[in-house]
Amino acid sequence: MFAVIKTGGKQFRVQVGDILEVEKLDHDEGQKITFDNVLLIEDDKNTLIGTPVVEKAQVVAEVMENFKDKKVLVFKKKRRKQYRKTSGHRQLLTRVKIEKIVTGLEPPKKKVSATKKLKPEEELKKLEAEVVRKKPAAKKEEPKTAKPKKPAKKAEVKKVEAKKTEPKKSASPKPKTEPVQKTAPKKKTPAEKPAVKKVTAKVKKTTSKKEK
Repeated sequence: MFAVIKTGGKQFRVQVGDILEVEKLDHDEGQKITFDNVLLIEDDKNTLIGTPVVEKAQVVAEVMENFKDKKVLVFKKKRRKQYRKTSGHRQLLTRVKIEKIVTGLEPPKKKVSATKKLKPEEELKKLEAEVVRKKPAAKKEEPKTAKPKKPAKKAEVKKVEAKKTEPKKSASPKPKTEPVQKTAPKKKTPAEKPAVKKVTAKVKKTTSKKEK
């Protein structure tokens, strides 16, 4: 039987008696510690897978010691910049021993039927009693009393006012405007023409005097 637990951002596969080195826990030596984040438990018969954690499952362990891991050197350099830096780091860890794995799941108990077998005669009586209970009780009929009739109301006559229909105005056709034809001016006859005075050009004859 083994389980998968999660602690310190890491997952571990554990069995009873295993010794683990996990991230530092706030517990002293000799104290008991329980891991509740159980992701999986596998047995010879069945496997329980968490969604994401298995309900009511725990892994009990005992703290053995708190210690520091080996030193890790960190060297940084930038070429042509005259930059060099060396630093170290030692991680704090806790060593634990797994003692037991608790599933916390009990198998479902079988329900024992407490009903006894009845004889056929008793069964018939029981069925009859159930049928009688299911039947609704008959309501008592009350004597009907003749209710006085109310006088019938006179039918109200609705006056329908005739709507005054105005005579529709007949659309008078617009007068058609005929295109005005331009008349050509009348030609004057020769009798009507004014008399043109003939101007006779008087030609002055110039006599050339002969030189003697």
